[in-house]
Amino acid sequence: MLMPRLKTPNLNIQTVADGNFELSSEVSERGTLICFYRGLHCPICATYLKELEKLTPQFQERGINTIAVSTDDEERANEMAARISATNLRLGYGFSLSEARDWGLYISTSRGKTSIGIEEPELFAEPGLFIVTPEQTLYYSSVQTMPFVRPNFSELLKAVDFMIEKNYPARGEYSGEL
Repeated sequence: MLMPRLKTPNLNIQTVADGNFELSSEVSERGTLICFYRGLHCPICATYLKELEKLTPQFQERGINTIAVSTDDEERANEMAARISATNLRLGYGFSLSEARDWGLYISTSRGKTSIGIEEPELFAEPGLFIVTPEQTLYYSSVQTMPFVRPNFSELLKAVDFMIEKNYPARGEYSGEL
């Protein structure tokens, strides 16, 4: 389990239009928002990523970079980039299932074609949303077992504003005896 205020796993991945992304080399004022998504087969992911694409400039104004990552291959990632008209949001692909486990993501098995007629991969990671500090420590996380009811990016922007205004620390860091 990842713990707030402690180092996260590194993330070294190819992106659709921006070359290699490496979390340990990422430069930002306040951190990086990493949105792990299910893949091209998921219509909810496309809607969710369109919203993040639209709000990425607002995250950047607050000193937070963004990237969306899936276990999809390059072809499917390119298709998703086209589907969401990605110009602001970086899309990473080829994320391994073992790395997904390292990040605490749930893994699902294929149920065949989805409602939009795209075949699910044999195995894929379920959604997760993380804000990682410039020091590569965990600030925020939300991990899901299902594609439904994800954190709202507009609400997250308001939370980021509060975090900045109050210099609010990462919470959930206690790991001692109970």
